[in-house]
Amino acid sequence: MLSREENVLLTRVGQGTPMGNTIRRYWIPALLAWELPEPDCPPVRVKLLGEELVAFRDTTGRPALLDEFCPHRRASLFFGRNEECGLRCVYHGWKFEGRCVDMMNEPAELSFKQKISITSYPMVEAGGILWAYMGPPALRPPLPQFAWTRTPATHLDVSKVIQESNWLQGVEGGIDTSHAPILHRVISTDSNRPGIASKSPFARGAAPYIVVDLTDYGFHYAGIRRLDAAEVHIRTYHYVMPFHQIRPSRTESGSDSVAGHIWVPRDDNTTMVFNWEYSLGAPLTDKDRLQRGLGNGPLDVDQATFGSIRNKRNNYLLDRQVQKTETFTGIEGINTQDRATQEGMGPIVDRSKEHLGPADKPIIQARRLLQQAVKTVQDGGTPRGVGPSYYAVRAGEGVLPRDADWRKILTPDLSSAEILQTV
Repeated sequence: MLSREENVLLTRVGQGTPMGNTIRRYWIPALLAWELPEPDCPPVRVKLLGEELVAFRDTTGRPALLDEFCPHRRASLFFGRNEECGLRCVYHGWKFEGRCVDMMNEPAELSFKQKISITSYPMVEAGGILWAYMGPPALRPPLPQFAWTRTPATHLDVSKVIQESNWLQGVEGGIDTSHAPILHRVISTDSNRPGIASKSPFARGAAPYIVVDLTDYGFHYAGIRRLDAAEVHIRTYHYVMPFHQIRPSRTESGSDSVAGHIWVPRDDNTTMVFNWEYSLGAPLTDKDRLQRGLGNGPLDVDQATFGSIRNKRNNYLLDRQVQKTETFTGIEGINTQDRATQEGMGPIVDRSKEHLGPADKPIIQARRLLQQAVKTVQDGGTPRGVGPSYYAVRAGEGVLPRDADWRKILTPDLSSAEILQTV
């Protein structure tokens, strides 16, 4: 459990808060690249860490991120004109490139544009996502270079959905391996609904023994489930600070893949969840990109608002008959099930009322690392996960002999990051 004070420390992300200052030291996914499809396209509102912002591509195609509100009379730049490498406010014609470069309502000889600037943040494009850096300019970290961000577009799919809860609820759900074969279980052998088959090794194994390897980017962890006297099922993951999960997967069409989530705080009560998957074999198909099994694709998420069609206002379209006969929850979509449980806790869960056990070891370790990161930033240091050691890591899954060296078999690329300690 966490005390109420510790919970506030980890969940509040606005300007000037300890966790907000910490997350601002990392590159933060801001929006999908296709939301700004071409130079001089319409600007898009973006909310990050409680800040109201607007993103646009300038005439050269460079993405930019500014405070939404003009420093003149606070009119919204969402209505602005994207023209000639700048965004011009339609109220009085002030134009910004991070600094003010023109004032249409002021005589040239009286203009004071050189004294006016607007909050702006650098952006880069990688892996179909536009990333922002919102921290001190002198401390800008290396560019995000995950293995999936360097994958050809033919083999990569990214999506986004708004979750109506604090970001930490999403992170903690994503690194909790013990819930997966329970919450996501398909209980009927005749059902074709998405989920984890009850006869699969993942579901029929015993309760997991959790191993957590601390690394300089966060941690690598595994759920080890005994199947019989000779074999175990092992599924490995990575937690990359502060809000990334990497896991093994399979595409909808059946190819081995690596997938993950990024839980980006919009504010204290809502989260943008970026979902990515890259195929290790054949190119992704149109079926793969629909993400029907997860509930994250265009059939399940409004592509204008990124709100989930199955949501708390319609009880996630829960079907009690399906729950009795086919799936453990009666809710369609693996990640829809995650959102239902995490949003159902309330906007920010009261962790002082929890009772954690051995299966919650990754959650406990993540909380410790986040608290350490906050202290490191407060002391003027560099938090864990800013460096490039996570670039190559990916996760694996398999049924192995009980005495097998599962790290070398399932995650041979872990050698790119030193294991600091196994806890």
